[in-house]
Amino acid sequence: MRKKLLVTLLVIVVLVAGFAVVVALQPSEYHVARHVTISAPPAAVFPHVNDLHKWDVWSPWAKLDPNADSAFEGSDAGEGAIFRWAGNEEIGKGSMTIVASRPDELIGIRLDFIEPFEDTSNVQFTFEPEGDQTVVTWSMDGQNNFVEKAMCMFMDMDKMIGGKFEEGLASLKAVVEAAPEKAPDASSEATSSESNAEQ
Repeated sequence: MRKKLLVTLLVIVVLVAGFAVVVALQPSEYHVARHVTISAPPAAVFPHVNDLHKWDVWSPWAKLDPNADSAFEGSDAGEGAIFRWAGNEEIGKGSMTIVASRPDELIGIRLDFIEPFEDTSNVQFTFEPEGDQTVVTWSMDGQNNFVEKAMCMFMDMDKMIGGKFEEGLASLKAVVEAAPEKAPDASSEATSSESNAEQ
């Protein structure tokens, strides 16, 4: 009986050690990226991402818990703007801080999770003009600790996060393309009228 118990324990130790080795060999970094082409110039797309107050309209995570507690701090938009949230188990608790903002070109965000686990990722949006359109790329990079490496063995991080990025970019595209075109300001109209009158 004692011998069987020792053999069983040895088998368990070997299995645990083997699993630990396999987990340790998993990638220590992750990168997820998706892009969409929007029929609008970068200047029309950029504000919808640069102002965190506007994320509620197109972010896929906002839809997962409409009753989540949220707060805005720092700048109204751009570098220094902060958004904090605390919601259900699907969105957890954390914050987003815009750490870089180059008008119509790039937005860098530090994403800090507190719950269900602590983690920090770097998120980036780039806006590339393509004719009269804009190619928006949403990417996220970070480090995998041991627990996250183990989780990645049972779930596809790229598919899971990438799917949400695709959903969010599709919503962003719909919001931007549905926005009315900016009407010419009064001064431009007056100048145009004067020019026509002179002719």
